[in-house]
Amino acid sequence: MTEPQIPQKSPYAVELAPGDYWWCACGLSKRQPFCDGAHKAGGVFSPVRFSVSEAQKLWLCGCKHSAGKPFCDGSHQKL
Repeated sequence: MTEPQIPQKSPYAVELAPGDYWWCACGLSKRQPFCDGAHKAGGVFSPVRFSVSEAQKLWLCGCKHSAGKPFCDGSHQKL
């Protein structure tokens, strides 16, 4: 697999508490938009770690093509 799977062509709106998170980059996770280890079967993608310092709502990329991973940059509109 050289291209990530596209679980949805829109961002995931998530309310997150402070802490560290792992965003799924391969699109195979059953816990979208977060990693569940499914990338290990494909081998070319690694999850993206990001941290949240205060509780907030974020828009995480669902198409896996954002230039600003893990955050949505509107790339889904060009797919």
